[in-house]
Amino acid sequence: MTFRKKIAIDLGTANTLVYIAGEGIALNEPTVVAYSVENNKILAVGDDARSMLGRTPGSIIASRPLKDGVIADYTITEAMISYFLKKAIKSFTLRIDLMISVPGGSTQVEKRAVVSACKSAGATDVYLMEEPLSAAIGARIPISQASGHMIVNIGGGTAEIAVISLGQLVVYKSVRGAGTKIDEAIIHYLRKKHNLIIGERTAEDVKIKIGNAHTPTASEEKFIEVKGRDFQSGLPKIIQVSEKTVSEAIQKPLKGILEGVKEVLSKTPPELASDIVDRGIVISGGTGLLGNIDKYFTYNIGVASFIAEEPLFCVIRGAGMAIENLDSYKEAIR
Repeated sequence: MTFRKKIAIDLGTANTLVYIAGEGIALNEPTVVAYSVENNKILAVGDDARSMLGRTPGSIIASRPLKDGVIADYTITEAMISYFLKKAIKSFTLRIDLMISVPGGSTQVEKRAVVSACKSAGATDVYLMEEPLSAAIGARIPISQASGHMIVNIGGGTAEIAVISLGQLVVYKSVRGAGTKIDEAIIHYLRKKHNLIIGERTAEDVKIKIGNAHTPTASEEKFIEVKGRDFQSGLPKIIQVSEKTVSEAIQKPLKGILEGVKEVLSKTPPELASDIVDRGIVISGGTGLLGNIDKYFTYNIGVASFIAEEPLFCVIRGAGMAIENLDSYKEAIR
Protein backbone atom coordinates (compact mmCIF):
# COMPACT_ATOMS: atom_id res chain seq x y z
CA MET A 1 0.00 0.00 0.00
CA THR A 2 1.67 3.20 -1.12
CA PHE A 3 0.52 6.50 0.27
CA ARG A 4 1.48 8.33 -2.89
CA LYS A 5 -1.04 9.07 -5.60
CA LYS A 6 -0.52 10.44 -9.06
CA ILE A 7 -3.49 12.44 -10.22
CA ALA A 8 -4.39 14.51 -13.27
CA ILE A 9 -7.07 17.18 -13.35
CA ASP A 10 -8.65 18.85 -16.33
CA LEU A 11 -10.01 22.01 -14.76
CA GLY A 12 -12.41 23.24 -17.40
CA THR A 13 -14.80 26.17 -17.51
CA ALA A 14 -17.75 23.81 -18.01
CA ASN A 15 -16.60 20.41 -16.68
CA THR A 16 -13.86 19.19 -14.36
CA LEU A 17 -12.44 15.70 -14.77
CA VAL A 18 -10.14 13.82 -12.40
CA TYR A 19 -7.88 10.95 -13.46
CA ILE A 20 -6.11 8.65 -11.02
CA ALA A 21 -2.98 6.87 -12.28
CA GLY A 22 -3.64 3.15 -12.58
CA GLU A 23 -7.42 3.56 -12.24
CA GLY A 24 -8.48 5.87 -15.07
CA ILE A 25 -11.05 8.67 -15.02
CA ALA A 26 -12.50 8.78 -11.53
CA LEU A 27 -14.75 11.81 -11.74
CA ASN A 28 -16.51 13.95 -14.35
CA GLU A 29 -18.65 16.77 -13.00
CA PRO A 30 -19.71 20.29 -13.98
CA THR A 31 -17.46 23.10 -12.70
CA VAL A 32 -20.20 24.74 -10.67
CA VAL A 33 -20.21 25.73 -7.00
CA ALA A 34 -23.15 26.84 -4.89
CA TYR A 35 -22.34 28.86 -1.79
CA SER A 36 -24.24 30.92 0.77
CA VAL A 37 -23.95 34.70 0.64
CA GLU A 38 -23.80 35.27 4.41
CA ASN A 39 -20.74 33.25 5.37
CA ASN A 40 -19.39 32.00 2.00
CA LYS A 41 -20.02 28.43 3.14
CA ILE A 42 -19.98 25.98 0.25
CA LEU A 43 -23.29 24.16 -0.05
CA ALA A 44 -22.93 22.06 -3.19
CA VAL A 45 -20.36 21.30 -5.86
CA GLY A 46 -20.59 19.64 -9.28
CA ASP A 47 -23.80 17.96 -10.43
CA ASP A 48 -25.80 19.04 -7.37
CA ALA A 49 -24.75 22.65 -7.89
CA ARG A 50 -25.46 22.60 -11.63
CA SER A 51 -29.11 21.79 -11.02
CA MET A 52 -29.21 24.98 -8.91
CA LEU A 53 -27.94 27.28 -11.71
CA GLY A 54 -30.48 30.06 -12.20
CA ARG A 55 -32.83 28.54 -9.61
CA THR A 56 -31.39 29.84 -6.34
CA PRO A 57 -33.00 32.13 -3.76
CA GLY A 58 -31.23 35.38 -2.90
CA SER A 59 -29.21 33.86 -0.04
CA ILE A 60 -27.48 31.28 -2.27
CA ILE A 61 -25.26 31.90 -5.29
CA ALA A 62 -24.59 29.15 -7.84
CA SER A 63 -21.78 30.16 -10.15
CA ARG A 64 -18.96 28.90 -12.32
CA PRO A 65 -15.69 29.88 -10.61
CA LEU A 66 -13.78 29.78 -13.92
CA LYS A 67 -14.38 32.30 -16.68
CA ASP A 68 -12.86 31.76 -20.14
CA GLY A 69 -10.57 29.02 -18.83
CA VAL A 70 -9.08 31.25 -16.12
CA ILE A 71 -9.72 31.27 -12.38
CA ALA A 72 -12.14 34.11 -11.66
CA ASP A 73 -12.90 33.31 -8.03
CA TYR A 74 -9.82 32.04 -6.24
CA THR A 75 -11.11 30.86 -2.83
CA ILE A 76 -14.05 29.01 -4.31
CA THR A 77 -11.89 27.32 -6.96
CA GLU A 78 -9.55 26.14 -4.20
CA ALA A 79 -12.43 24.68 -2.19
CA MET A 80 -13.81 23.05 -5.32
CA ILE A 81 -10.49 21.39 -6.25
CA SER A 82 -10.12 20.03 -2.73
CA TYR A 83 -13.70 18.72 -2.81
CA PHE A 84 -13.12 16.96 -6.15
CA LEU A 85 -9.83 15.46 -4.91
CA LYS A 86 -11.50 14.14 -1.74
CA LYS A 87 -14.34 12.70 -3.75
CA ALA A 88 -12.06 10.98 -6.27
CA ILE A 89 -9.50 9.62 -3.78
CA LYS A 90 -11.30 7.25 -1.47
CA SER A 91 -8.23 6.06 0.44
CA PHE A 92 -5.76 7.83 2.73
CA THR A 93 -2.81 9.44 0.96
CA LEU A 94 0.24 11.33 2.17
CA ARG A 95 1.52 12.69 -1.13
CA ILE A 96 -0.42 13.82 -4.16
CA ASP A 97 1.45 14.49 -7.39
CA LEU A 98 -0.88 16.58 -9.47
CA MET A 99 -0.83 17.28 -13.20
CA ILE A 100 -3.18 20.04 -14.26
CA SER A 101 -3.90 21.40 -17.71
CA VAL A 102 -3.81 25.16 -18.36
CA PRO A 103 -4.83 27.05 -21.53
CA GLY A 104 -1.98 27.46 -24.03
CA GLY A 105 -1.86 31.23 -23.80
CA SER A 106 -1.97 31.48 -19.99
CA THR A 107 0.05 34.26 -18.40
CA GLN A 108 2.45 33.64 -15.50
CA VAL A 109 -0.07 35.12 -13.07
CA GLU A 110 -2.80 32.75 -14.23
CA LYS A 111 -0.45 29.77 -13.98
CA ARG A 112 0.64 30.78 -10.49
CA ALA A 113 -3.00 31.07 -9.43
CA VAL A 114 -3.65 27.49 -10.59
CA VAL A 115 -0.53 26.15 -8.84
CA SER A 116 -1.26 27.83 -5.52
CA ALA A 117 -4.93 26.81 -5.62
CA CYS A 118 -3.85 23.18 -6.11
CA LYS A 119 -1.26 23.36 -3.34
CA SER A 120 -3.81 24.84 -0.92
CA ALA A 121 -6.19 22.05 -1.91
CA GLY A 122 -3.67 19.47 -0.70
CA ALA A 123 -1.35 18.66 -3.61
CA THR A 124 2.36 18.15 -2.86
CA ASP A 125 3.89 18.62 -6.31
CA VAL A 126 2.03 20.41 -9.08
CA TYR A 127 2.93 20.04 -12.75
CA LEU A 128 1.38 22.20 -15.44
CA MET A 129 0.75 21.05 -18.95
CA GLU A 130 -0.54 23.10 -21.85
CA GLU A 131 -4.01 22.06 -22.92
CA PRO A 132 -3.32 21.62 -26.65
CA LEU A 133 -0.45 19.25 -25.84
CA SER A 134 -2.43 17.12 -23.42
CA ALA A 135 -5.37 17.08 -25.86
CA ALA A 136 -3.01 15.91 -28.62
CA ILE A 137 -1.57 13.15 -26.41
CA GLY A 138 -5.10 12.10 -25.43
CA ALA A 139 -6.21 12.07 -29.07
CA ARG A 140 -3.31 9.63 -29.65
CA ILE A 141 -1.40 11.97 -31.98
CA PRO A 142 2.32 11.03 -32.14
CA ILE A 143 3.49 14.45 -30.96
CA SER A 144 7.18 13.62 -30.61
CA GLN A 145 7.72 13.13 -34.36
CA ALA A 146 9.27 15.80 -36.55
CA SER A 147 6.07 16.46 -38.43
CA GLY A 148 3.24 18.94 -38.01
CA HIS A 149 -0.04 18.08 -36.33
CA MET A 150 -2.85 20.52 -35.80
CA ILE A 151 -5.17 20.23 -32.85
CA VAL A 152 -8.23 22.38 -32.18
CA ASN A 153 -9.39 21.81 -28.62
CA ILE A 154 -12.74 23.55 -28.16
CA GLY A 155 -13.86 23.55 -24.55
CA GLY A 156 -16.36 25.61 -22.62
CA GLY A 157 -14.27 28.69 -21.94
CA THR A 158 -11.49 28.65 -24.51
CA ALA A 159 -10.70 27.19 -27.90
CA GLU A 160 -7.07 26.11 -28.00
CA ILE A 161 -5.63 25.98 -31.49
CA ALA A 162 -2.09 24.70 -31.90
CA VAL A 163 0.37 23.25 -34.35
CA ILE A 164 2.59 20.69 -32.65
CA SER A 165 5.92 19.30 -33.77
CA LEU A 166 8.68 17.47 -31.85
CA GLY A 167 6.58 17.42 -28.70
CA GLN A 168 6.22 21.20 -28.40
CA LEU A 169 3.85 23.92 -29.52
CA VAL A 170 5.13 25.67 -32.68
CA VAL A 171 2.27 28.11 -33.20
CA TYR A 172 -0.68 28.42 -30.88
CA LYS A 173 -3.59 30.66 -30.18
CA SER A 174 -6.14 30.65 -27.43
CA VAL A 175 -9.54 32.05 -28.37
CA ARG A 176 -11.38 33.14 -25.24
CA GLY A 177 -14.97 32.01 -25.13
CA ALA A 178 -16.03 28.84 -26.92
CA GLY A 179 -18.89 26.63 -25.67
CA THR A 180 -20.25 29.25 -23.26
CA LYS A 181 -20.21 31.88 -26.03
CA ILE A 182 -22.31 29.55 -28.17
CA ASP A 183 -24.86 29.25 -25.33
CA GLU A 184 -24.89 33.05 -24.98
CA ALA A 185 -25.47 33.44 -28.73
CA ILE A 186 -28.54 31.18 -28.47
CA ILE A 187 -29.89 33.19 -25.49
CA HIS A 188 -29.32 36.46 -27.34
CA TYR A 189 -30.90 35.23 -30.57
CA LEU A 190 -34.07 33.92 -28.92
CA ARG A 191 -34.45 37.17 -27.03
CA LYS A 192 -34.06 39.29 -30.15
CA LYS A 193 -36.10 37.21 -32.59
CA HIS A 194 -38.73 35.56 -30.38
CA ASN A 195 -38.89 37.84 -27.32
CA LEU A 196 -38.10 34.82 -25.18
CA ILE A 197 -35.75 34.92 -22.20
CA ILE A 198 -34.10 31.62 -21.32
CA GLY A 199 -31.39 30.60 -18.85
CA GLU A 200 -27.91 29.16 -19.40
CA ARG A 201 -28.98 25.58 -18.79
CA THR A 202 -31.86 25.72 -21.30
CA ALA A 203 -29.53 27.24 -23.91
CA GLU A 204 -27.03 24.45 -23.30
CA ASP A 205 -29.75 21.81 -23.68
CA VAL A 206 -30.86 23.37 -26.98
CA LYS A 207 -27.25 23.38 -28.19
CA ILE A 208 -26.73 19.73 -27.22
CA LYS A 209 -30.02 18.50 -28.70
CA ILE A 210 -30.21 20.30 -32.04
CA GLY A 211 -27.04 22.36 -32.34
CA ASN A 212 -25.60 22.16 -35.86
CA ALA A 213 -22.47 24.09 -36.80
CA HIS A 214 -22.78 23.64 -40.55
CA THR A 215 -25.84 25.67 -41.68
CA PRO A 216 -26.23 24.10 -45.18
CA THR A 217 -26.85 20.69 -43.58
CA ALA A 218 -29.31 21.97 -40.93
CA SER A 219 -32.93 20.97 -41.50
CA GLU A 220 -35.96 23.18 -41.09
CA GLU A 221 -38.16 20.20 -40.23
CA LYS A 222 -36.35 19.29 -37.00
CA PHE A 223 -37.82 21.21 -34.06
CA ILE A 224 -37.32 21.49 -30.33
CA GLU A 225 -39.59 22.97 -27.67
CA VAL A 226 -38.00 25.80 -25.75
CA LYS A 227 -39.57 27.02 -22.52
CA GLY A 228 -38.82 30.40 -21.00
CA ARG A 229 -40.28 33.77 -20.11
CA ASP A 230 -41.85 36.21 -22.53
CA PHE A 231 -39.85 39.43 -22.66
CA GLN A 232 -42.86 41.76 -23.03
CA SER A 233 -45.63 40.17 -20.99
CA GLY A 234 -43.32 38.54 -18.43
CA LEU A 235 -45.38 35.33 -18.58
CA PRO A 236 -44.05 31.81 -19.21
CA LYS A 237 -44.03 30.87 -22.88
CA ILE A 238 -43.20 27.86 -25.06
CA ILE A 239 -41.97 28.17 -28.64
CA GLN A 240 -40.79 25.77 -31.34
CA VAL A 241 -37.28 26.41 -32.62
CA SER A 242 -35.91 24.72 -35.73
CA GLU A 243 -32.42 23.33 -36.19
CA LYS A 244 -31.84 25.88 -38.97
CA THR A 245 -32.49 28.90 -36.71
CA VAL A 246 -30.25 27.56 -33.93
CA SER A 247 -27.54 26.95 -36.53
CA GLU A 248 -27.79 30.54 -37.77
CA ALA A 249 -27.73 31.83 -34.19
CA ILE A 250 -24.41 30.18 -33.35
CA GLN A 251 -22.47 31.23 -36.44
CA LYS A 252 -20.85 34.28 -34.84
CA PRO A 253 -18.97 32.53 -31.98
CA LEU A 254 -17.99 29.74 -34.39
CA LYS A 255 -16.59 32.34 -36.77
CA GLY A 256 -14.35 33.58 -33.92
CA ILE A 257 -12.90 30.09 -33.54
CA LEU A 258 -12.55 29.75 -37.33
CA GLU A 259 -10.63 33.05 -37.52
CA GLY A 260 -8.29 31.74 -34.82
CA VAL A 261 -7.67 28.55 -36.82
CA LYS A 262 -6.96 30.60 -39.97
CA GLU A 263 -4.57 32.86 -38.04
CA VAL A 264 -2.62 29.88 -36.70
CA LEU A 265 -2.43 28.35 -40.19
CA SER A 266 -1.17 31.64 -41.62
CA LYS A 267 1.72 31.67 -39.12
CA THR A 268 2.62 28.01 -39.63
CA PRO A 269 5.96 27.27 -41.40
CA PRO A 270 5.28 25.93 -44.91
CA GLU A 271 6.74 22.45 -44.27
CA LEU A 272 4.44 21.94 -41.29
CA ALA A 273 1.50 23.36 -43.26
CA SER A 274 2.02 20.68 -45.93
CA ASP A 275 2.01 18.01 -43.17
CA ILE A 276 -1.28 19.39 -41.88
CA VAL A 277 -2.85 19.22 -45.35
CA ASP A 278 -1.87 15.52 -45.45
CA ARG A 279 -2.96 14.64 -41.94
CA GLY A 280 -5.93 16.95 -41.42
CA ILE A 281 -7.05 18.86 -38.35
CA VAL A 282 -8.02 17.01 -35.19
CA ILE A 283 -10.90 18.47 -33.15
CA SER A 284 -11.21 17.68 -29.46
CA GLY A 285 -12.90 19.11 -26.37
CA GLY A 286 -16.55 19.11 -25.28
CA THR A 287 -17.71 21.48 -28.01
CA GLY A 288 -16.30 18.94 -30.49
CA LEU A 289 -19.56 17.08 -29.80
CA LEU A 290 -21.54 19.87 -31.50
CA GLY A 291 -23.26 18.49 -34.60
CA ASN A 292 -21.30 18.70 -37.87
CA ILE A 293 -18.52 20.88 -36.42
CA ASP A 294 -15.99 18.82 -38.42
CA LYS A 295 -17.89 19.58 -41.65
CA TYR A 296 -17.95 23.25 -40.70
CA PHE A 297 -14.14 23.41 -40.49
CA THR A 298 -13.58 21.23 -43.56
CA TYR A 299 -15.95 23.41 -45.61
CA ASN A 300 -14.51 26.75 -44.50
CA ILE A 301 -10.78 25.93 -44.44
CA GLY A 302 -10.51 23.33 -47.17
CA VAL A 303 -8.46 20.98 -44.98
CA ALA A 304 -9.96 17.68 -43.84
CA SER A 305 -11.07 17.90 -40.20
CA PHE A 306 -12.12 15.05 -38.00
CA ILE A 307 -13.20 14.62 -34.40
CA ALA A 308 -11.02 12.67 -31.99
CA GLU A 309 -12.66 9.71 -30.29
CA GLU A 310 -14.36 10.74 -27.02
CA PRO A 311 -13.42 14.40 -27.55
CA LEU A 312 -14.47 15.39 -24.01
CA PHE A 313 -11.89 13.04 -22.48
CA CYS A 314 -8.90 13.93 -24.70
CA VAL A 315 -7.31 16.49 -22.37
CA ILE A 316 -7.73 14.40 -19.23
CA ARG A 317 -6.45 11.24 -20.94
CA GLY A 318 -3.38 13.10 -22.16
CA ALA A 319 -2.68 14.65 -18.76
CA GLY A 320 -3.19 11.22 -17.18
CA MET A 321 -0.70 9.59 -19.56
CA ALA A 322 1.77 12.38 -18.81
CA ILE A 323 1.60 11.96 -15.02
CA GLU A 324 1.96 8.18 -15.39
CA ASN A 325 5.07 8.59 -17.58
CA LEU A 326 6.62 11.80 -16.24
CA ASP A 327 10.08 11.08 -17.66
CA SER A 328 9.01 10.62 -21.27
CA TYR A 329 7.01 13.85 -21.29
CA LYS A 330 9.62 16.04 -19.58
CA GLU A 331 9.70 18.62 -22.42
CA ALA A 332 5.95 19.11 -22.44
CA ILE A 333 5.68 19.96 -18.74
CA ARG A 334 6.05 23.46 -17.43
